[in-house]
Amino acid sequence: MMKTIQITIDEELLENVDEVVHELGETRSAFVRQALERALRQWQIYKLEEQHAAGYRRHPVPPGEFDDWQDEQYWGDE
Repeated sequence: MMKTIQITIDEELLENVDEVVHELGETRSAFVRQALERALRQWQIYKLEEQHAAGYRRHPVPPGEFDDWQDEQYWGDE
């Protein structure tokens, strides 16, 4: 189900959007929907990264935790 909304944006931003949608051959609405979906995905990734970092702050990796894996790393032709 689609809902119609009204937003206010800077005139220069609107001109830039119009140039892009013309080049892409799509509508403003489609472009804005895609941009919002990308922004929401980025926000979700940001939140997961924050949770990950918070977990390491609560439970830091002890020194030497990954030393056994040091020799298993492959760095290409060094």
